[in-house]
Amino acid sequence: MKYSESETLELKKSTAELREAVVSIAAILNKHGRGTLYFGVKNNGEIVGLCITEKTLRDVAHAISENIEPRVYPEVVRCTLRGRPCIRVKFTGQDAPYLAYGRAYIRVADEDRQLSARELEKLFLNRGHALHRWEDEISRRGLPDLDETTVRSFVRRANLARRLGLAYSGVRQTMVKLGLMEGRRLRKAAEVLFCSDNSVEIQAAVFAGTDKHTFLDLKQLRGTLFDLLEKSETYVKEHIDWTVEFGRLERKEIPEIPSEALREALVNSLCHRDFANPKGNEIAIFRDRVEIYNPGKFPEGYTPADFISGAERSILRNPLIADALFKSRDIERWGSGLKRIADACAERGIDVGFRVLKSGFLVVFHRPVPSSDTPRRVDETTQKTTQKTTQKTTQKMLDHIARNPCISRRELAQLLGITADGVKYHLDRLRRTGRLLRIGPDRGGRWRIVKAGRR
Repeated sequence: MKYSESETLELKKSTAELREAVVSIAAILNKHGRGTLYFGVKNNGEIVGLCITEKTLRDVAHAISENIEPRVYPEVVRCTLRGRPCIRVKFTGQDAPYLAYGRAYIRVADEDRQLSARELEKLFLNRGHALHRWEDEISRRGLPDLDETTVRSFVRRANLARRLGLAYSGVRQTMVKLGLMEGRRLRKAAEVLFCSDNSVEIQAAVFAGTDKHTFLDLKQLRGTLFDLLEKSETYVKEHIDWTVEFGRLERKEIPEIPSEALREALVNSLCHRDFANPKGNEIAIFRDRVEIYNPGKFPEGYTPADFISGAERSILRNPLIADALFKSRDIERWGSGLKRIADACAERGIDVGFRVLKSGFLVVFHRPVPSSDTPRRVDETTQKTTQKTTQKTTQKMLDHIARNPCISRRELAQLLGITADGVKYHLDRLRRTGRLLRIGPDRGGRWRIVKAGRR
């Protein structure tokens, strides 16, 4: 293979050209959002190799991450080209413009040209619209991987909402209509929307108090985005309280968090997340609040108040995914999500907060404290789910102790996949109920399981 410099490939003879390499990376990111650079290859394609140590790799990674703004974290690895040791650097970024040593560059053919003030201003204006989007990339999945039931359901709902106008005639035609194919290959947007086996997950948990020390339930939710929306909404509704209103002819059960606000927060967390980030979405249910987190940075230069007031227009991170959710009526109107959440909560007197984090975005529903004269129902499904989860964890713990009476709390935490505080909670509960005894000291002692008839 003959290596030749291009708009996405840069070649450097040695790490003595590290400064020039950093400039090239910033220039390629500003033009294409991703690229590759090799050390140990001359710009004419001749592979010369170089001496590589672990310090060399660290120095290259450090120089790139420290001298480009916004920061990028490349993949820097040792590789072999025609028997000679070289360094390969792969990099991606969606936050253009990128500055190298305080200046902006753009890739033109195989050269790095410094941007003019006007060109730089244009890049800043387009910063909210990524030059390269994850959802546009080609997926490794193919048409056979699509869940046809989900595709059919989507077409039916979109037609009922009068937002599609397409008679179902197969998954390929549907993907083409939605712009989710490039030639014969699926885009990644199609993968997360319609493939059950994809990289997206939601971690959902119920905690015993107001912090994350002890949890009562923990689940990993997987599936298509439509599945995740339904599963996550069901999960929250099963673990919050409901009030009961009695009318003349019927009784009405009302969730403590308005359903429309909850669903809007969940769909926004999926629609606007950064899918290139391996970190998953999170749902955390505490005694005093419900938090919905997504790993997607809030638009630069904006605040939640800008969108709640209705003064700003929508800035879409994933327009293909947003368009599909709009057509299925999971999104009512673009750019109105935060306002709809705030309005629904204000109408019910629910305190809701929006927090812009360095790692993403967080919606916090503060759970109301019910008055003593308000009929209240703790959902029976919630009670059964929590009780069943606790029993299952307790039984697994007893099984491990039966096999190894000298097992430590740390080992139990690793085997059960829960925190040390969670292990302590269950052990204390077993000891209080007389099912477990501790023989000897904490270190060097052992556990004894007490049978029911011997308590």
